[in-house]
Formats: sequence, structure tokens, C-alpha cells
Amino acid sequence: MRKTTVWLFFSLALFLAPACKSSYEKTRTSGDAELILSKAFDYYEKKQYQRSLTLFDLVLNTLRGDARAEKAYYQYAYCHYNTKQYLLAAYYFKTFSNTFSNSTLREEAAFMSAYANYQLSPVYRLDQGSTQTSIDEFQLFVNLFPKSSRVEQCNKLIDELRRKLEEKAFGEGQLYYDLRQYQSAVISFDNLLRDYPESPDVERVRYLIAKSSFLLSENSIIEKKVDRYNETANRCQDFLDKYPKGKYSKEIKQLKKDADQARKNVKTKLKS
Repeated sequence: MRKTTVWLFFSLALFLAPACKSSYEKTRTSGDAELILSKAFDYYEKKQYQRSLTLFDLVLNTLRGDARAEKAYYQYAYCHYNTKQYLLAAYYFKTFSNTFSNSTLREEAAFMSAYANYQLSPVYRLDQGSTQTSIDEFQLFVNLFPKSSRVEQCNKLIDELRRKLEEKAFGEGQLYYDLRQYQSAVISFDNLLRDYPESPDVERVRYLIAKSSFLLSENSIIEKKVDRYNETANRCQDFLDKYPKGKYSKEIKQLKKDADQARKNVKTKLKS
């Protein structure tokens, strides 16, 4: 009796399953490209982006030459963006911009390609590949659409992203300094000055360069000390020329005196 009841229940469930399918599932499995595309547009308007995305995936390849292709690909890119698939969103916005070059939506797509990469930009301690890509994309947008109302926003975002790269570069130099790898610290800080001459950290960077140079001299073999103390003195003087009354000027003056004296002591020792 019990087995019969279970079997009847299972048979009834199988019979009712097709009737229980949601409207979305019926559309998805219908094989009707026209219906699927129509519903993809409908779900997009209702902000049900994941459903819209799934349906677009089924029919986009059938739209070549179709007048609706532009709208479909545009919404498809936004579906990725609104479901936080930013890497794919950036790709599809860029593809849209390149494919539909005469579209009135091209400007927005080009901007969103850059902005999707902006969303991928991580905290400065992590790899900044997406940050640099976003900067390049925003700059490309400004070059392509110099009269766009979005240019000012692009420039602000570029400044924000460049500041993140500066922080990354400064963090790398500081790490070398903390690890007592003073030569690498000097190189890293020099690269920062070359790449970001307007950085708000410039004064501290030049201070750390002078200090790293001195500590490198102190830890060098005797044959290299004279040249490296000379380099330290030059670094200190460079700092004092630029910041004679700066936050670190007093310490740098003392560092220069110490470097000059240490150089004289080493010369004397080498002669003896």
C-alpha cells in the first residue's frame, strides 16, 4: 500500500511538472528566437538583468543584420554591468563602441567601457592592471569625444586613479626601505618622482631617497663608500635646494654633514 502511494505521488509530480514551469522557463526552453528576444527586452526593462542576460545569450548570434541588434548588444553589455560582471561589461561595451561606430549610443558605450574597468580597480596595495587600463580607456574617451559633457568627469576619475598608482609606487618604495633594501628603495622612489612629479608625497619621497642613500652608504663595502657618500651628499643638497625650510630640512642638513664627515673618514682610512 505504501509503495503504491509513493508511486502515485511520483507519477502525479511528473505529470504536473510542465504545468509548474514559470513563464521565464517556458520562454527559455521554447526555442522560439522571436519570443526569447522579446522577453529579453521585457526583463531588461523590468531590471531583471540576470534573466535578460540569459535570454540574450540564446539569441544574440541570430541577430546579424537585424535592426534590433544595436539595442540588444547595448542592453547585453548593461546586463553584465548591472550584475557586476565588470570585466565582461568592459569588453562588451568596447565591442559595441567599435562595432556600432555610427550609433548615437557609441559615446556612452565608450565611457562605460572605461567605467567598468574603474569598478575593477582594487585598493592600491593590490595589482593595479585594471587601474591602468581604466586610465587608458578614460584618456581614449577624452581624445575621441573632446566636447563630451563627460570629459570633466573622466579627468577627475583619471586623477583619482593616478593617485592610487602613486600610493602603490610609494608603498613599494616604503616596503624596500622597511626591509633595509636601500638601493631598491632609492630606485623605486626615483621612479615615482619620474612618473608622478606632481605627487603630494614628493617632499617625503626626496627625504626618504636621501636617507636611503645614506643608509646604503653605511652598509656598503669600503671600496664603494666614498662614491656613495658623495651621492648621499648630492641627494641631501638636492632636497635642501627644493625645500630649504621644509619639514625634514633640519634632519637632512645633519645627514649631509654626517655623509661629508664619513666620506673624509673613509678616504683617510683608505690612504693609511
